[in-house]
Amino acid sequence: MLAGSRHSAEDVVHEAYLKLAARPQRFLAHPEPYAYAFTTVLNIARDAHRRDRRQVPVDAMEGVEAAGAGGATAGLGGAAGAGAWDGGMEQRHAELEAVRLLGRLSHRQAGIVILVDLDGYTIDQAAQIMKVHRGTAARHRARALDRLRAHLVDTRHGRGGR
Repeated sequence: MLAGSRHSAEDVVHEAYLKLAARPQRFLAHPEPYAYAFTTVLNIARDAHRRDRRQVPVDAMEGVEAAGAGGATAGLGGAAGAGAWDGGMEQRHAELEAVRLLGRLSHRQAGIVILVDLDGYTIDQAAQIMKVHRGTAARHRARALDRLRAHLVDTRHGRGGR
């Protein structure tokens, strides 16, 4: 989710594997291997974001929404929850929206939100994984959720700016 696309995520995971495989004794000796691997992935994703931040992202969601607006209701017979399978488009749209929203956050905020709200860790566990104090993790999460709420309110009122 931090990488933004499946291909970028594959690159991040591959780079993390190469880093972890270069020193397997560190990874295997670590008391929290998941935390060690997650931190490695987070650092690589952060580095990739820093490298790529000079590029201007293209809003790909407009094409998906335009294609989905006319075809989705026709394909479902006008009933959104009728149980008809849409080929996974609704789930993919939700995934893209989640990635887009997480992209509005800093890497630390996104990491805490992913760990706590998506992976189900507690604030204390997420703080240990991110190697920050519990209060810092809680503050990052609170600010991230406030920022996401504010963006959703702005979008509903037609002020979709950043």
